[in-house]
Formats: sequence, structure tokens, C-alpha cells
Amino acid sequence: RRHFHKYPELSFQEEKTSQFVFDILRKIPHLEVSRPTKYSVMARLIGKQPGKTIAVRADMDALPMMEESGLDFASTNGHCHSCGHDMHTAMLLGAAKLLKQHESELKGRVKFMFQPAEELLGGAADMIAAGLLENPKVDAAIGMHVAAGAEPYSRVGAVSYKKDYVTFSGDYIRIKVVGKSAHGSQPQMGVDAINIAAHIVIALQEILAREIGSLEHGVVLVGKIEGGSSCNTQSGDCQLDVSVRADTAPLRDFLKNRVKEIAESTAKTFRGEAIVDFVYGMPPMYNNPDMCKCVVGYCEELLGKENVLERTEHGGTEDFTAVSELVPSMYINIGAGHIAGEDVTAHSANIIFDEDVLPIGAAVYAHTATRFLEENC
Repeated sequence: RRHFHKYPELSFQEEKTSQFVFDILRKIPHLEVSRPTKYSVMARLIGKQPGKTIAVRADMDALPMMEESGLDFASTNGHCHSCGHDMHTAMLLGAAKLLKQHESELKGRVKFMFQPAEELLGGAADMIAAGLLENPKVDAAIGMHVAAGAEPYSRVGAVSYKKDYVTFSGDYIRIKVVGKSAHGSQPQMGVDAINIAAHIVIALQEILAREIGSLEHGVVLVGKIEGGSSCNTQSGDCQLDVSVRADTAPLRDFLKNRVKEIAESTAKTFRGEAIVDFVYGMPPMYNNPDMCKCVVGYCEELLGKENVLERTEHGGTEDFTAVSELVPSMYINIGAGHIAGEDVTAHSANIIFDEDVLPIGAAVYAHTATRFLEENC
């Protein structure tokens, strides 16, 4: 884990990380290891008894931010594992070793999915396109993510889950505003793209304030705005980067449509043009009810009922959704402490995960996969 943490790599750049994973897996005797895509790794373990196939997943990419944890093994390359993907990767490697030691008891097959680019919501889909869910066909899948911050969900080793919809959808929308440049002393000669962008930002906030119900949950965030070349020149172009999240598929569609309509009509009102590009996105993730019941039971067997907690709310976006849309899946969280404080959560540059969770997480991966195959052989 500390090697992954010290040398983080961004999405679709996980060259050394994936090679390190590949090399470790190759040392496990008789484990079938492959590289489905340039930056991914997949391993397959075939039990001594016939049965179904379950996939277990870890993500490997880091975030583009300077680490501020102060750890002895902190990253120094301008990126950092502030979302805990280094933890996931290490835990799944541990699970592969555990399951190999018990392969004679395994009633079926386990596919170990080490994916790139979760932060760009693209790595899982790439692996699926490369055949992840085939040969043999995957019957079910499990994903896991560390949780830090406030108790009780951050308590080390505590598993938490949510029924039905688990995460928000996530969409990155780019709005390019096209106007016409002009000298600041002659504004009538141009079309001010920055002014148009400002009106779009304000107008987008009305979606949440006036167009969705009080019990619905959505986010429309203009996270970046960029335009202009000097203080005395009316800019002819401006770009807005917008994040849209929703807790249901219908609300996601509504928000995306309204962002496009508002941007285009607002720009037209002020004699400009808005070009809206849906860069990438992912629907909200859904926990299969049967898988939820099974996996919760397996975790209670392993950790005790007091360490398996049901959530009523959740957030974030996950590209494990790409898997869960195709096979029955379960996504859980596992507590990884609050060493840096209960107000420090994932994507914070100073977050510190508690390594005591590593063997517990490996055991959860291994036990849930084993028990699913036992009951569904």
C-alpha cells in the first residue's frame, strides 16, 4: 500500500501502478493474470469445485492534487491517493493471496478486477468492453470503498451499505460561450462572452431552487470558469465546466436537459451562442436487492452485526455503476478511520487512512466472494 501511495498515477496513466500489481499477481502460483486494457489488470482464480463466477473490484488511480498529509511515504509528484484507491488495490491483492490459499474450498471462479480511471468514470467501461464480464460469464460483482471522516461509518473495519440507489449520478458538462471580442471602450462592437457566462451561472442555480421537489436530491455546480485575455478587452469566448449529480435516473435526465436549455437560451438572449458538450457521465448506482441481502449477511458473519451498518443517505459517483448495470452487484464501504480529524474526508489533501483496515478489507473481499459461491454454486 505504501508503494502505491508514494507513487500515485492519474487516470489512464497508471502504467507503473498496473505493472506493479501485475508483477505481484504473477508471483501467486497458478493464478491466471492478464492485461485486458493498457492500464488494467485482471486475474482469475478457478476453484477446485465447479460453480458460478464472481468479480471483485479495486480501482487504482489517484487525484491531481499535492499531498499535505505529512506521512513519511507521502507522494511528492503533485498527485495523491486522497480517495484511498491505494488502499483498495492493496486489499484486493491481499484477498487474491487469501483465496489462493483456500482454492480447494472454492466452489466456482473469482475474477479480480484492478481498474484504472475511476475518477474519470471510464476505467470500468473500458474493461467491460475488453471482455471483463465474459469467458467465463460473470454472475455477480462486489465493489468496496474506504470511508473516512465522521463516526460511525469511518470506524475502522465497520462495513456500511445502502439499499437501492447508492450513489449519485455524475456528469461533466462543458459549456463554451461564443461571443465577439471588442475593445473595452467600444462594447457595442462586441458580444461579451464573460457577461453571458455570468448570467448562465446565476440562471443554473434556479433549477435547484425552483424546478425540483424538496425531497429530490441534485447538484448543479459550476466548478470552473475561464475566459478573457486582458482587463480592457471584451472577451469573445468563455468556458464553463459544470458538474451535475442526481440521486435517480429521471432527475439526472431532467438536470442535463435543463443545463443545455438554459445555457443556449441565455446565450441567445445576449446575442451570443452556447455550445454544450456532455463530456462524460455515469448513472446513479443501484445495489441489487438479492446481492444486498447476501453480502450484508456474509459481512455480519465475518465482523459481527454491530459492525455492519445501514445508511439512509449516500453521495459521490462511482463508475462501478458500469458493472452493476450488467450483472447483480453490491457496493459497500469500509471504515478507515479519522486520523486527520472527523472533518477530513476523501479528496482532502491532508487525509490519512488507518492502515489497520487493510487486513480486514482483504478478508471482506475474500469472505464475501467465497460465501457467494458457496450459496450459488
